[in-house]
Amino acid sequence: MKSFGEIQKENSSGQPGYVGYTEARISQIEFDFFSRKILELIGVDLRSYKGALMERRLRALMSKANVDNLTSYAHLLQRDPARLEEFRNWFTINVSEFFRNPDKFAELSTSILPGLLKANPDIRVWSAGCANGSEPYSVAIILKELAPRGHHQVLATDIDPEALAAGVRGVYSERELGPGVSEERRRKFFEMTPDGFRVKNDIRRMVRFQEHDLLRDPYPAGFDLILCRNVVIYFTETARDEVFSKFRQSLKPGGVLFIGATESILNAREIGFEMISPFFYRRSG
Repeated sequence: MKSFGEIQKENSSGQPGYVGYTEARISQIEFDFFSRKILELIGVDLRSYKGALMERRLRALMSKANVDNLTSYAHLLQRDPARLEEFRNWFTINVSEFFRNPDKFAELSTSILPGLLKANPDIRVWSAGCANGSEPYSVAIILKELAPRGHHQVLATDIDPEALAAGVRGVYSERELGPGVSEERRRKFFEMTPDGFRVKNDIRRMVRFQEHDLLRDPYPAGFDLILCRNVVIYFTETARDEVFSKFRQSLKPGGVLFIGATESILNAREIGFEMISPFFYRRSG
């Protein structure tokens, strides 16, 4: 019986493919059962995620839980709230820092946003998959630097309520600030607290946090800029194309989509985008 990883690869290439495991493979039947259980337990549909990547990560969690098959792991998650929370935290793992990939944020600051501000002095931004909030706050800081009198709005969404709570709190460690936060930016946009660096209120007021599942929930509309970085790399090709198509509909004509440094939109023209520069795509039409 083919594993779900093999089926994923066969479906995308037209030919069966080996994806590099020496262990007994997870069957498609097992994965379908597990997916149904996860959908029931935490409302996440795993079938839209890449098979090979998902199999590697599931094996690591199964080994940690000392179970040797996915069916047993599903039953364990159903009866053990601590294990279920462990799985949820793993699945929604968030690694982020302010101005991640500083060269691309520099391009956003010097080229992309100035162009958008010429067309509209009040920018609407959506940070999709915002993790702990460092990305939407980074954009809010840039907008405050470029157009401090504008009434800018930044929507920050994520599937993980704990990450959203961290964003609302707005307190970050030295490491989470990252190299993109200069000493000048620290003084201007953060204040020291016993727990770390807290984003100042004028920046926090620009950002609204909301829970949102890119694979299930309706998409908001009317944005000048959408950031979705290092999120869709975990999706199947079909799910990824659907997400990009929905982002296009969420953008105003001429609006820009900013994706991650490991991502690209190979069929951009078919979806309705034109590439401005690597990782930046403008809605065409």
